[in-house]
Amino acid sequence: MHVIGKSVIRKEAFDKVTGRAKYTADERTVDTLYVKIVPSAYGHAKIVSIEDSLAKQIPGVRSIIVGSHDLPLTGEEIRDRPPIAVDKVRYYGEPVALVVADRPEIAQKAADLIDIQYDQLPVMNTPTEALKEDAPIIHENLVSYGKLGTAYPVPNSNIANVTKIRKGNMDLGWKQSEVQVEGNYRFSPSSHAAMETRSATAEIKPDGYVHITTSSQAPFMVKKLMSIYFGIEVGKIVVETPLVGGAYGGKAPVQWEILAYIASKAVGGRRVKVVYTREEDLTTAPCHVGLEAKVRIGCTKEGMIKAAEMLYLFDGGAYSDKAIDVSRAGGVDCTGPYHIEHIWCNSLCVYTNHPYGSPFRGFGHSEVLFAFERTMDKLARKLGIDPLELRRKNAILPGHTTPTQVLLNKSNVGNVVACIDRLKELVDWDQGQIEEIDERKVRVKGVACGWKTSTIDTDASSGVILTFNPDGSINLISGVVEIGTGTKTALAQILAERMKMGVDQIHVKMRIDTQTTPEHWKTVASRGTFIAGRAVLEAAEDVIRQIKDIAAFVLRTSTEDLEVAFGKVFLRDDPNVSLDLKEVVYGYTFPNGHSIGGQIIGHGNYIIRRMTKLDPKTGAGQPGPEWTVAAYYVEVEYDKRDFTYKLVKAATVVDIGAVLNRKAALGQVMGAMSMGLAYAGRETFIFDVLGRVLNPQLRTYRPIHYGENPQYLVDFITTPHIEAPYGARGVGEHGLLGMPAALANSLTVAAEVDINELPVTPEFIWRCKGEKR
Repeated sequence: MHVIGKSVIRKEAFDKVTGRAKYTADERTVDTLYVKIVPSAYGHAKIVSIEDSLAKQIPGVRSIIVGSHDLPLTGEEIRDRPPIAVDKVRYYGEPVALVVADRPEIAQKAADLIDIQYDQLPVMNTPTEALKEDAPIIHENLVSYGKLGTAYPVPNSNIANVTKIRKGNMDLGWKQSEVQVEGNYRFSPSSHAAMETRSATAEIKPDGYVHITTSSQAPFMVKKLMSIYFGIEVGKIVVETPLVGGAYGGKAPVQWEILAYIASKAVGGRRVKVVYTREEDLTTAPCHVGLEAKVRIGCTKEGMIKAAEMLYLFDGGAYSDKAIDVSRAGGVDCTGPYHIEHIWCNSLCVYTNHPYGSPFRGFGHSEVLFAFERTMDKLARKLGIDPLELRRKNAILPGHTTPTQVLLNKSNVGNVVACIDRLKELVDWDQGQIEEIDERKVRVKGVACGWKTSTIDTDASSGVILTFNPDGSINLISGVVEIGTGTKTALAQILAERMKMGVDQIHVKMRIDTQTTPEHWKTVASRGTFIAGRAVLEAAEDVIRQIKDIAAFVLRTSTEDLEVAFGKVFLRDDPNVSLDLKEVVYGYTFPNGHSIGGQIIGHGNYIIRRMTKLDPKTGAGQPGPEWTVAAYYVEVEYDKRDFTYKLVKAATVVDIGAVLNRKAALGQVMGAMSMGLAYAGRETFIFDVLGRVLNPQLRTYRPIHYGENPQYLVDFITTPHIEAPYGARGVGEHGLLGMPAALANSLTVAAEVDINELPVTPEFIWRCKGEKR
């Protein structure tokens, strides 16, 4: 390998570190109008009246838009969400009105003058509350809503979707189980807290073309859904996405683009801009789902797991949107990377009066793994078995089947045993789980395992276009959005490796324009490198074929005798007989002036293969192309007197298949680990009885700060996935998956009390200790 595996500097790095990089909100024109949202003040209430006469009198106010039944319902699986609340609000921060004005401060002043009167309704603050028999129904018209996806809502309830996983025979599994443990777990919704808040501009041209610029992970989905919702010809919708300042799944839904379009339409198609404040980004925008779970595991006295029963109640919030997909993904991999023959799981997406859920790095997997891996530690403690040994003994292997009954092989599952063994070496696990420091403090180690497949659309695809420059360098055009993952640099490395040329000779277009950029389904699910990488390799084969066709004519030989590498096309058995690429890729000119060929333009595409929808009764089906497996470790220094703790060390070993860019891979895993520790240890929304978010600023909603991170240890196992480019598995999310469980497992041992709820704050440990006493 000449380029693959090397630590290549990211293509957009210089612009980012110098501040030259441009994002959606950075784009300014003199004719732009600005939009401000008037958010709901309550979690659940009827809208009695909206008084906007004072706001309309302010000079510079162009339009005030309130909810109307004339606006279409939106939503990716179930169309249950009005873009602007109509008749009632269902979550705190929901848009109730939009103000369009000449300047942002004018729009804000007018928004502050709009008087909205409410009649409060009962608030459902947890899935359990929402599932009670006498619980108020949040969506009275659930049965009549239109569907865009495969959802199974329960009529006359607050259940937006049910995913059922049934494998084996539960009666037999429980009969074979000599030891059983169970536990209940929960955590509330939280935020993605990306550095860049959501933003969009929209303009409707006189010829009917709709131009949208958006901070989105899914510009092609924006185009598709806007066409469906508003009946616009899909070819007349042009969506552009520049660099995106962090997303983590939170910019995969379509919301702010809809508001921008409605606002533009209200002012005659003029260009308008919506930029969420940090408070709106935390409360109005889609958030990370919450979860309530019950897990029961049975095994033999020797620790071989026979049966597992799980109920996962995902807090989907006020509208189903992508939360249905998240709950389905959690059900698909409901057990973690273990061989279990008898499985029963119900994974529900439940309506509550919280901000509505969206994908979050890990897509439902870190959530269910928190519950399952906590139960695994309980089982190890009851059996008196080392927690890593219990996991190793039950590791899923080639020849086993997943909960959805997919037969596994070395390629599609990797090697979780190797991950566990390497983790033990990396952290000196055999030195013991607890170390006494002094009378007050102890150091304690906790572990977990994880796995994930990408539960994506069965027709997800990606396209790539390659064009040559006169100097022989290549322009790479892909619909992958650069959201901070360095995926486009990885694509450049894949192309450079196949063409045997320097990665500096690959020029990557960062900005997406759906009118000129080939479609990429979505930049989500750790699938960008996989499906776009396959498209790159196909496009490379296309240009190599074209280069050989021209060179064969010039060199008077067959294409089979030629090789393309190192900036030349040459005879295999005599490299001295060659042409420089720059002589060929813009057409070859003979000494007499005759020319053949022309600029070489290549294309490639890849569509996800052999995926199936899940059987609604059993969950059987193939939800993704492969599973990435990993083992995790967290070490804390715990103070027994005041219940505080310090993160000392965290480790992750991932079976990455193949390392494309070592430093980029390390950075991705470490960043994900930090996010996992943050939402496990401190990040959460705090709701009051009215469903209001009490901590909607970064002063009170607190991610990990600089200096608070532990030492990070990362290593890789490389079991190639033979379908993937150069064998590389997805890794963008996998550093996060086991961090919450590993932290909770370490603090359970340290505090000598079960930690079954997130985030694990000193106050929460104190309360648990009090309940135990």
